[in-house]
Amino acid sequence: MRDWDGIEEFVAVAVTGSFQGAARSLRVSTSHVSRAVQRLESRLGLQVMLRTTRKVTLTETGRSLLDPLRRLIQDRDETMAAASGGTIASGELRITCSVGIGERFIAPIVRDFAVEHPQLEITLDLSNRLVDLVGEGYDLAIRTGNLVDSSLLGTRIGTRRLLVAAAPDYLERRGSPPSPAQLADHDCLVGTATVWHFTVNGKDMVIHPRPRWRCNSGLAVTEAAVAGLGICQLPAFYVSDAIATGRLTPVLEPFRRADEPIWAVHSQPRHLSPKVRLLIDRLRQDLGIALKTEAAASAA
Repeated sequence: MRDWDGIEEFVAVAVTGSFQGAARSLRVSTSHVSRAVQRLESRLGLQVMLRTTRKVTLTETGRSLLDPLRRLIQDRDETMAAASGGTIASGELRITCSVGIGERFIAPIVRDFAVEHPQLEITLDLSNRLVDLVGEGYDLAIRTGNLVDSSLLGTRIGTRRLLVAAAPDYLERRGSPPSPAQLADHDCLVGTATVWHFTVNGKDMVIHPRPRWRCNSGLAVTEAAVAGLGICQLPAFYVSDAIATGRLTPVLEPFRRADEPIWAVHSQPRHLSPKVRLLIDRLRQDLGIALKTEAAASAA
């Protein structure tokens, strides 16, 4: 295929640092690699690398082309592997996830996945920012709640329980709110979620709490609640240990919202690459087990 001529050779030279290294990795002759790169430069009308007898250096054009062309080769190979039912996970895998669930659950699962698939290069970006998967080049995002972007596809990999809790001494001083509406009379501890969700008479109810304490760390909000600063609503994995040991007490349980779905979200419309498909299968298996353990602890 003429359009591919020189692309693999250029990437191999850039990665290995030499024409000889590229030839060894591609199992071709050094002269073949050199001629292929020259043909690529001729088609582009630009030089992509500077050659000396001692080293190869990419030009500005070469540097700008390297990552997109590496991705192009990986996408081609993964598409062919997926179409033929391949199961080898290789290449670059980029994942984005919120900090809380990422640190607690996703990072350990992805770490074990990387050990089992040594041909993968994995980037796990933990951020509470809503990432543009396509525009920023991510393969997978872990998200909770309802999916609002119709251009993305999601596989449900688990559920997340939100719990409202406060320290026993706070409840002794201020009393326990009988309904979500009475939260307006209480000190609220707010994390990254600026609205709290409940179910009242079978319908969703949204509360905008007035924060006595605000922090974008679920751990810090939990610690503030344990210290008696006020009432918090957080995912169960933050507060389950404190509830199990009596440092926090659940409140407003009759109004607890149904567990939220957790999704593995991707942008590929048809065949998933082996690396993405295998990771989704692993997340669905291991995350479900971990979250059930947390839910059992919070209910104990």
